[in-house]
Amino acid sequence: MNKLLIVATIPITLSSFFTYITRHLQAKGWRVDGMAAGISSDSKCLELFDRVWDVDWSRNPLKPQNLMVAPQQIREVFAKQEYDIVNVTTPVAAFVTRYALNDLRKQGRVKVIYTAQGFHFYNGGPIIRNSVFLGLEKLAAPWTDYLVVVNREDEESAKRHLIKPEQVRYIPGTGLNVGRFNRHAIPEAEIVQLRQELGLLPETPLFLSVAEFIKRKHPQDVLRAFARLARKEACLAFAGNGPLMPQMQQLASQLGIQNQVRFLGLRQDIPTLMRTAVATVLASDREGLPNCVMESLCMETPAIGTDIRGTRDLLEGGSGLLFTVGDIEELAAAMALILDNPEAARIIAQRGRERITNYEVPQILKQYEALYTEAISQPEFATASAF
Repeated sequence: MNKLLIVATIPITLSSFFTYITRHLQAKGWRVDGMAAGISSDSKCLELFDRVWDVDWSRNPLKPQNLMVAPQQIREVFAKQEYDIVNVTTPVAAFVTRYALNDLRKQGRVKVIYTAQGFHFYNGGPIIRNSVFLGLEKLAAPWTDYLVVVNREDEESAKRHLIKPEQVRYIPGTGLNVGRFNRHAIPEAEIVQLRQELGLLPETPLFLSVAEFIKRKHPQDVLRAFARLARKEACLAFAGNGPLMPQMQQLASQLGIQNQVRFLGLRQDIPTLMRTAVATVLASDREGLPNCVMESLCMETPAIGTDIRGTRDLLEGGSGLLFTVGDIEELAAAMALILDNPEAARIIAQRGRERITNYEVPQILKQYEALYTEAISQPEFATASAF
């Protein structure tokens, strides 16, 4: 029996991103375990994995336990279980686990795969921040057998700065559930009910932003662009929570658009919201591969996003509308185009749906299964080395 351990800093990452991969491999006779801080009290992970393992680390990379306690715990688990592959993700878990298992990896006892959901260094990022995180990735690169990236910019960076090109794999995400995000599966009655809940007339155009209220998501840009749009007949809804929400509610009032904006908090009906919207908007300055954009494309709802890695991969070539980070005028113009050119919006939505095919679950599962099979079948694979 092949044995795989998937490791993340916190449990929700595992249940959110690796459910399809885990279920697929289990159905093929693999044993798949999970490791994260507090995972033994997470009901979703307990149901998902064959076994789960707690590890005492913190999302704060400066906490001493990350290197003083966690590595020994990881080695103890491995000594009992002898996994064929350890697939790590998220920064703290990826760094600490690779450090802990490097000697075993060099002995050929395990293959270590790092799935980078988006490097913390990126084109246009702050110089000091980029230098620090690039330095950490370079340090950990020799502890890695394969590096999985989810967007083209990270693929180029990995090959240029981190490890040998033949050890880099571009796999766009961990699988999009097209069954849930199916425009034609949303009953019209649900849309009518949602519009009533939001206080919208049947003809009211709705823009939707699905994102946390945090700095890098730039919710203030969405509000300012909507105010610049100056369309009294339109409405803007935010689905998500976060520390900036009270500040954004205040900004909406200052801009005089409070009656046109809905702050919905966390929602379980994202597909219905996207089906109701004329377009979705994501104003982030940094993403790996944004799920909300993929979901919007899958729902055949035009997406408007910043011209950054990940989002660019999804929307370039007419599959969506791109604007420069922080450019309120560009964003307002993109929103106006959606309202004023319904035929152009329809074509954009159609192209977006065609683009998303490569991100669907079956395609991703094939690529991960091929990678795992390759890793197991090449015990003498050359160790990674930083350039």
